[in-house]
Amino acid sequence: MQPTPPPRIVRHATSADLDALVALEQHTFDSDQLSRAQYRRHLASDSALVLVVDGAGPFLAGAAVVFFRKGSVVARLYSLATAAEARGKGVASALMAATTKAARDRGCRVLRLEVRADNVAAIDLYERQGYRRIDQLPGYYEDGADGWRYERVLGNLAAETS
Repeated sequence: MQPTPPPRIVRHATSADLDALVALEQHTFDSDQLSRAQYRRHLASDSALVLVVDGAGPFLAGAAVVFFRKGSVVARLYSLATAAEARGKGVASALMAATTKAARDRGCRVLRLEVRADNVAAIDLYERQGYRRIDQLPGYYEDGADGWRYERVLGNLAAETS
């Protein structure tokens, strides 16, 4: 039996995390990467939330970017990145729980995301988290890869934890 990984502390990213965010992005994704300028804008934006989990030293174990639209009950998980050495250790699940809570706290009722159709590990994570496939996205990614759109209806937190 595998030991349970320690709980992960998710925190709001700050401008001091910019270098680590860009490094994580570059090591995680081959294409469709967020740039330094984009991260800088997201860190300063009221309509974006950047969450991180610290790793060893100056490195991040993971990061998530969530977008909110004023007046909308739908939030969008735009990016979820986990460092290779942190995979399978609860980092992505902790970030997913934090994004769900943040969306609920802002009055959102739905959380949506897009994922590469060939990213089996991410699809498995999202489906375990209660996301359902709602749309096919042919040629969606920069390199021409197909994608899927998923959504999760955000129910009552008390009902989920009891």
